[in-house]
Amino acid sequence: MQPAVQPGWSQPPRCGLYNPRFEHDACGIGFVAHVEGRRSHRVLEMGLEALRNHAHRGAV
Repeated sequence: MQPAVQPGWSQPPRCGLYNPRFEHDACGIGFVAHVEGRRSHRVLEMGLEALRNHAHRGAV
């Protein structure tokens, strides 16, 4: 695995809940949400589609 921080790029400093010590590659991450926090069948469908699209990465 390659380090998340590439040469010539500096991480932001530790702030609140963020700690650069825990940075790692985020390949294979999916997140779906309604901007206003509403529940909807469409959001559920999009989440399931994202999961299917990551199956080749062992997500299921």
